[in-house]
Amino acid sequence: MEFEQVVRYEFGDDVRDIDWNVTARKGEPYRKKFVEERELSLLLLVEDSPSLCFGSQGKTKRETVLEAAGFFGVLSADNRDRVAILHVYSGGYALYPPKRQPRGILRSLLQLLRSRPPEQWPLPDPEIPWKIVHSVLSKGGVLVWLGDFAGERKPSDWALLRSKYELVGVRVEDPWERRLPEIGVIDVFDPTSGEFLSLDTSSRSVRRRQEEWAREREERWRTLFPDPQARCVLSTDRPISSALAQFLLARMRRMHVA
Repeated sequence: MEFEQVVRYEFGDDVRDIDWNVTARKGEPYRKKFVEERELSLLLLVEDSPSLCFGSQGKTKRETVLEAAGFFGVLSADNRDRVAILHVYSGGYALYPPKRQPRGILRSLLQLLRSRPPEQWPLPDPEIPWKIVHSVLSKGGVLVWLGDFAGERKPSDWALLRSKYELVGVRVEDPWERRLPEIGVIDVFDPTSGEFLSLDTSSRSVRRRQEEWAREREERWRTLFPDPQARCVLSTDRPISSALAQFLLARMRRMHVA
């Protein structure tokens, strides 16, 4: 059991929980309130790749990833889970150590949400420090990996990670990544190179290369997370709350059936 707060003593409460210091100060009986201590350990791995800075719908993939991380963090704080955040970006990372109290979790989330997008280009893809993941997350814990999974990201010890932890992937994509609109020649910003490019969306070769890239990304995604209920895809043009709620409800139903 974990201490939560001090509350007024009522008839029928366990007298062993009376807080005598508070009782003496208040002049009436108060007791310590406890809640069941949960064992769930959660690590939010936010892969802040330069490619997240793309967005065709007035909202970047990065904004959507941070919004999804906030959703998981607030939900975990309400469940009183033990939550850590690993924010990985080009050239480094920030670790927000495990917190159990809601105030500590929300403080870590606020620091994450205050992080700024890249301002200098080009930038390399971030290197995920998997040793940190192993040191922070206890065996049987849940690893929620958030990003756009645009390139090859599979770690060398992926089999070990799958055997030790429950793995959940949350991929954020832009509608143009699913299907390129046929609108002629447009100027677009490439966040991976930091350059503006002229793109002929009507070109067959351009559309074919985009379709091949999308197909290869989907194959890598399904290889990383073969269980459909371990992977969730969010889009920048749709509300994420309903998609995440449906995803988590489906996982809960399977747990109850099992």
